[in-house]
Amino acid sequence: MKFLDQAKIYILSGKGGHGCVSFRREKFIEYGGPNGGNGGRGGDVVIEAVANLNTLIDYRFQQHIKAKNGRPGMGSSRSGPSGEDALIRVPIGTQVLDEDREHVLADLTRAGERVVMARGGAGGRGNEAFKSSTNRSPRQFDPGGEAEEMTLWLRLKLIADAGLIGLPNAGKSTFLTAVSRARPKIGDYPFTTLYPNLGVAQVGEREVVLADIPGLIEGAHDGAGLGDRFLGHVERCRALLHLVDGTADDVAADYRTVRGELEAYDAGLPEKLELVCLNKCDALSDDLIAARKAELAAAAQRPVHVISGIAGKGLPVLLRELVATMDAATPSVTTEPETAAETESETGAEVEAAAKVAGWQP
Repeated sequence: MKFLDQAKIYILSGKGGHGCVSFRREKFIEYGGPNGGNGGRGGDVVIEAVANLNTLIDYRFQQHIKAKNGRPGMGSSRSGPSGEDALIRVPIGTQVLDEDREHVLADLTRAGERVVMARGGAGGRGNEAFKSSTNRSPRQFDPGGEAEEMTLWLRLKLIADAGLIGLPNAGKSTFLTAVSRARPKIGDYPFTTLYPNLGVAQVGEREVVLADIPGLIEGAHDGAGLGDRFLGHVERCRALLHLVDGTADDVAADYRTVRGELEAYDAGLPEKLELVCLNKCDALSDDLIAARKAELAAAAQRPVHVISGIAGKGLPVLLRELVATMDAATPSVTTEPETAAETESETGAEVEAAAKVAGWQP
């Protein structure tokens, strides 16, 4: 299935059905009276996040979504049936934006979360609703309510525990293949990865979802290379795994380039947890590994993990530290128990009050 993280759609809700003008005419019934039913309401256009999708490819060709119109009312006091809703199923993490892509109208981050984007028109009243003691044979009715229409943009931001970032050819896809069952395309040329890939790594009894983000180059936040289109997928990650190619001439400059793009894009990316990895160390000697590890540690101002995706070196230790780091950074919400003094004071007050009610004085 092809990955698509943006789609433009046109939605139209259903019109409400008109009310009916009808009178009861039956043999041997002297006073018939109005019996026109109400029209049915139009269907809504609803967007729902579902768990078994990870792309918006369904809306590349199906760009017009319309709900059903409500049916008009009928005689014998019969109301028209309501129109069927139009349901748009999207992956978890999808944002709904207006036509200008300036305002986020909805952000669906949980499975089953729903939002009504266009409400159907209300059904019109039939002439039976207008009868009164002074208006015994009304001939007026209400027309059905108008439909709502709009153009929307759907933008998917993948939800993952950790995002793999780095320059092109830093070994991110190889790393994802080594730690999960994902099989992204791997090549020895830049921008082999053209769209994000998800993989699930097993760390003990835990499952960690990793997102392989296409390579970033200088100026990516302004649209250079693949641009900032895929930086949005990193926004929802709890941590970042920054892979630096150990065979590069200047590992410190490569690290600073990617960090500069994260800071220029902002959106909270510079503040995320980051684990720095010196990758492709299977192709380096021990002395060269030590030298480049020191250079990278000085530039990043944090410890550096020495790994090799293709050889599997250092991967289990890295994943265990990733899980421990994320768990340590997640605030635990606990209710603090009452102190012993407060509990004793409240208990003593209750006993004293009960004793006074019983007529006993201490």
